[in-house]
Amino acid sequence: MIPRATRRTVLLATGTAALITGCGSDGGEDGGEDGGGGTSSDTAGPDAPDAPAGQGLTSTADVPVGGGTVLRDDGIVVTQPEKGVFRAFSAICTHQNCVVADVADGSINCTCHGSRFAITDGSVEQGPATRPLPEERITVEGNSIRRA
Repeated sequence: MIPRATRRTVLLATGTAALITGCGSDGGEDGGEDGGGGTSSDTAGPDAPDAPAGQGLTSTADVPVGGGTVLRDDGIVVTQPEKGVFRAFSAICTHQNCVVADVADGSINCTCHGSRFAITDGSVEQGPATRPLPEERITVEGNSIRRA
């Protein structure tokens, strides 16, 4: 004879299934900018490559005055807000971890959801991001910009 399911065992089984399902990724808004749980090449996670300290990132000639350059492979964006002044920030948008797309019109732009950040200090100019881009330490030696 098969034991009959009680209300308690049905509720217990349903609750366990809900807990297990809640721990997975459905690829929705919490899964990253690309909506695919962070599997897009546009999303950098904790295993994204970083240039080691002292390694050259780019040339000063490649960073326009009043603009910047997104170094996707290094996860960094280098800006030159005014001639001879270089700043660097994480290229990972603080909204949902999408790699920023470009630097134009004096701002660092994430096209995934429209966030924009200031080239001078990484502060939020337009949301949905609410936190600034983290600053990255760099050094400029001659024509070379290196991670500090």
